Amino acid sequence: MENYYLDFGSWLRSQFPFRVQKISVNAGFTCPNRDGRVGYGGCIYCNNQTFNPAYCDNGKTVTEQLIDGKRFFSKKYPEMKYLAYFQAYTSTYGSNEHLKALYEEALAMEDVVGLVIGTRPDCINDELLTYFEDLSHRTFLIIEYGVETCNDKTLQLINRGHDFACSRHAIEETARRGIRVGAHIILGLPGEDAEESLSQAPIISSLPLTTLKIHQLQIIRGTRLAKMYAEEPFHLYTVDEYIQLIAQYISLLRSDLVLERFVSQSPAELLIAPHWGLKNYEFTQRLLNYLRNTRMK
Repeated sequence: MENYYLDFGSWLRSQFPFRVQKISVNAGFTCPNRDGRVGYGGCIYCNNQTFNPAYCDNGKTVTEQLIDGKRFFSKKYPEMKYLAYFQAYTSTYGSNEHLKALYEEALAMEDVVGLVIGTRPDCINDELLTYFEDLSHRTFLIIEYGVETCNDKTLQLINRGHDFACSRHAIEETARRGIRVGAHIILGLPGEDAEESLSQAPIISSLPLTTLKIHQLQIIRGTRLAKMYAEEPFHLYTVDEYIQLIAQYISLLRSDLVLERFVSQSPAELLIAPHWGLKNYEFTQRLLNYLRNTRMK
């Protein structure tokens, strides 16, 4: 993998002298495009059930969820250390004091060696960034922003409630303080073809990001996107099409950008389309085979 891109697993091993695993935490947040601050209904593609593990229950405290997560993973790797991953919804959407208390609760848990905090670029403020700057000096920390696309027209269509300038500003301000920054993007959003996605790759690459997660668009039950798709189906990438797109996309990214993933997996009972039938590692292997074969030609 090192010949083609910098993968997250290798990079993470370079950051720690021991094995590390993320444990997802649902701290009961919502999003400003759900509760009316900037909109209602949330992003048109989003159903948080698709990425909440069974041990992740917002009816439990952060500590209880971490205990459950540790129990889940420690059966296979007893010596594992952990990153508490505040993943569900917008994990900086609340009062600063409440947020800090949640993060500190996670860090107080034995064997938790850092935090990954997923959020939106419009839900960050100077006081919180100052706290994160201090936090980054005493523990491992990544702040992940949902960017999704650089196209403002698409951002409006998917009901994000912010523009790309907001994403750029949040990423730049976070990185300026020496904090590791991650971003999420989605390829195949309505109205965005391969040419549009590839035109955005250099823009993403120019941002001061440490890590990048790439997701294929999936149609999930119970979302507004599912209703749109049922009423007027649009093109979704086949596996082979998506592999070719990813290969071109990553060729346009700087070599030191850590690529964490290329696909998402959703529960079969929630997934409407596309049905690829591949686990993440199986997709990655097919991508590597494609890159290897392409390079040999």
